[in-house]
Amino acid sequence: MRELSLVLLCLLRLSRKGVQCNGWSVHVPSDVTGELGKMVILPCTFTHPYKTFDRALTAIWRIKEPYNGTVIFKCVSQSSSELCRTAISHKNKYKLLGNPRHKDLSIRVDNLTWSDSERYFCRVELAGDIQDKYESRNGIKLHVIAAPRIINITVSSSRDHTFQARCTAEGEPAPALTWTGPPYSNLSSSSSSSHRVTKELHSLTHDGKYTCTAVNSHGRAEGAVYFYKFRASDSSSFMILIFVPLGIKVVILLVILSFIAFSREGSPSAPPSLARPQQPECTYENCDR
Repeated sequence: MRELSLVLLCLLRLSRKGVQCNGWSVHVPSDVTGELGKMVILPCTFTHPYKTFDRALTAIWRIKEPYNGTVIFKCVSQSSSELCRTAISHKNKYKLLGNPRHKDLSIRVDNLTWSDSERYFCRVELAGDIQDKYESRNGIKLHVIAAPRIINITVSSSRDHTFQARCTAEGEPAPALTWTGPPYSNLSSSSSSSHRVTKELHSLTHDGKYTCTAVNSHGRAEGAVYFYKFRASDSSSFMILIFVPLGIKVVILLVILSFIAFSREGSPSAPPSLARPQQPECTYENCDR
């Protein structure tokens, strides 16, 4: 009964900064912000009731949930004279910055991606007593931010032979998209998914340059697309453009053929070969050889 009371007392001492019980505590910030593609540091410090501690020590970081979450980093130090050797570093992007022997479990997360926006929990385990294992209960929420970036901008046609412009951008917070350019109808639609936003312009009718602008609290980005619609209704102009060059080529060809034929008919015949003078008829006896 007394042990149960101690456990309940320990649970009552939980705080937002960490967990503390019987001389143990784990301290982490509630939130940390990092920029997409860069690195961020997740701080974690702890205390324990021992004046000296030379047994094996294990530092662990998890994501998603405490105690049962996925382990993304782990290192082990066998003695106070040995550094904490990395045993697990998911995708090799987690590095220990602190010294667990100095009660610091802080790590660095490199090359932040959108999937790194998770809640992180640090844990320390001291060899020996089974109770010498403590973990941050609330953890650290990592927020990944990014300035806007246009990732796709196109013009396409639909089955009803109308044209639309489509712009997709990403950023955190999700950027606001606006279209500018030639006069266009107010027919537009938007969709968003997490940090990505798409906006379409429907029924384009005017030729020209259409510009998509993405803006959030960290910056802005622009992308442009050019639209030129083929007008099949102007059939006379179309026929002229097609047949005039063709007619010119035909006339030139006829002129060349006529010139060749004329040259062949008017050229003088080759001069007859010089006739060999005839010798007077003679008999074998009086013929001069």
